[in-house]
Amino acid sequence: MKKLNIQIVDTIDTSNIYAKLSHAHSGGICVFIGTVREFTNNEEVIALEFETYKAMALKEMQKIADEAVKKWNLNSVVMEHAVGAKKVEEPVVIVGASAAHRPECFEACRYLIDTLKERVPIWKKEMFKNKEVWVSAHP
Repeated sequence: MKKLNIQIVDTIDTSNIYAKLSHAHSGGICVFIGTVREFTNNEEVIALEFETYKAMALKEMQKIADEAVKKWNLNSVVMEHAVGAKKVEEPVVIVGASAAHRPECFEACRYLIDTLKERVPIWKKEMFKNKEVWVSAHP
């Protein structure tokens, strides 16, 4: 049985990622965690803020997960994105894949994060000391 964990959350909990991805048929697990970095273009970031159209985001995340499961024969997939204000070093997105072999895990994990950023309606605002800038305006 395939395990899929697709969520929009207030806070990303990285401590339970192994349990979400572990599967008896998997010999490899790959995880990517995106966090708030302190500088963008040499300008200090105070925080990021994320907004989404949740129903549409979850639907698109499910499609992406289903595509990855089919393409790489994955046993487990995690895709979680946080919303709201996030401080520097705080995790904002986590994707992961487990499969029988490591090449499939690595390729699928990259596909999950890259495709999420391309297609999922999540908007990011960067907050600096003297200004705020909306970036990553998805469809």
